Amino acid sequence: MKHQTIAVLDFGSQYTQVIARRIRECSVYSKIYHYKASAKQLKKDNVVGIILSGGPESVLSKGSPRPDKKVFELGVPVLGICYGVQLLAHMLGGKVEKSHAREYGHGELKIKTKGSLFRGLPSVLRVWNSHGDRLGKLPKGFRAVASTENSGFAGIVDEKRRFYGIQFHPEVHHTEGGLNILENFLRKICGCRADWSMASLAEESIANIREKVGNDRVLLGLSGGVDSSVAAALIHKAVGRQLTCVFVDNGLLRLNERELVVDLYKRHFNMDVRVARAGSKFLKRLKGVSDPERKRKIIGNTFVEVFQDSLKRIGESRFLAQGTLYPDVIESVSIDGNPAATIKSHHNVGGLPKNMKFELLEPLRQLFKDEVRALGAELGLPKEVVWRQPFPGPGLGVRVLGSITRRKLDVLRKADAILHEEMMGSNLYYKVWQSFCVFLPVRTVGVMGDERTYENVIAVRVVESKDAMTADWVRVPYEVLQRVSNRIINEVSGVNRVVYDISSKPPGTIEWE
Repeated sequence: MKHQTIAVLDFGSQYTQVIARRIRECSVYSKIYHYKASAKQLKKDNVVGIILSGGPESVLSKGSPRPDKKVFELGVPVLGICYGVQLLAHMLGGKVEKSHAREYGHGELKIKTKGSLFRGLPSVLRVWNSHGDRLGKLPKGFRAVASTENSGFAGIVDEKRRFYGIQFHPEVHHTEGGLNILENFLRKICGCRADWSMASLAEESIANIREKVGNDRVLLGLSGGVDSSVAAALIHKAVGRQLTCVFVDNGLLRLNERELVVDLYKRHFNMDVRVARAGSKFLKRLKGVSDPERKRKIIGNTFVEVFQDSLKRIGESRFLAQGTLYPDVIESVSIDGNPAATIKSHHNVGGLPKNMKFELLEPLRQLFKDEVRALGAELGLPKEVVWRQPFPGPGLGVRVLGSITRRKLDVLRKADAILHEEMMGSNLYYKVWQSFCVFLPVRTVGVMGDERTYENVIAVRVVESKDAMTADWVRVPYEVLQRVSNRIINEVSGVNRVVYDISSKPPGTIEWE
């Protein structure tokens, strides 16, 4: 039975994928489309409801993104969120105006008429706002059903055409009853069945990969992390020995990582795994480079070159597979014409050369990390793979701040190995999102053995998160931090100070670079 599909038209909001994810949490299949997706395509995909996402633009700005006008003629329910409701009103004959007071953060929503959208919710809700425009006049057929301090049209409906709009973000955890609002739209308004699951995703992904790849070969860069491992397992189930995994020893790995990864995948998965030893090439090209964006692009470009060189021994391959996740995409340079703002580029999505000889295969591009873990469990991957902490594609290259040398990498590897041992020994490793060390480009004075030292600083970073979109530092027990600090200073030559990072995301990112 073909799944009913809820289409999320993406206008560049940082929350677009969160909307799609919330829908999937309701056991309904959702798919993100570029905002220019045609009504014809949506109809072909069995779309039973459309959500217009938020976005950083103003509908009053020249050239701001617009959807195909015919999507409003499909006869399916439409829900506009933030920019989406302003777009809905603007395109259907209403009026949008600059707000006297920008609404950002928490606000109070007063529901006047509950109807289908607000059914089962209290009359007053704390909601999350993020907009500078507001509705000044409703299109014909619409009426206001909810308001905030700054807008009398924070919730609007046209029951006859089944068009709905809300000025706040129901998809974020900060909005009370937000998931209930989305469930009402899905169940009461769109009539969706709760028939989608992670097993469904695995089945559909495998079928899609088989259809796309056909009889061609796939080359995948296997890092041993969750993302590339799940991608490898998914593709392997789809095309078997047509997949060749290349593990690149780029000289930026953690302690003993190459040996552990190769042994695991050859032994557990019986995959075709080749090792490309290219550490010298990477380090030579990174010599003297301090800018993190340049590092990422150099590493991304060199990865592709190494893959291309590997083809001489492997044979021709049409596809290059990557474990790209959605947080990688939305933090990177504008992808596929998406108007989202840039935060930083990821080597998977922002550092590949334009003359690349492969077609990209990115089966996880629509997923968050916790969904990838669930998919990995569905595919039968072992715990040490599924619950391994995230590791950046550029490896220790973005954890050695400033220029990179073999000595700095060796110091960082030893410090990071100690942190890993202590987190595992304290039963904390699997309870946090990430725990890692960073080599800082500063030296400090210390005293060791009654003598003055002038050595390096290691920063320890431990964070908790659900999807890498936001993160908070973990209150690690003092005795654990003490052991970590003592061991690093005593066992790692060249370090005389350890500091603990207590920054959250935002304003900082999880990685330092």
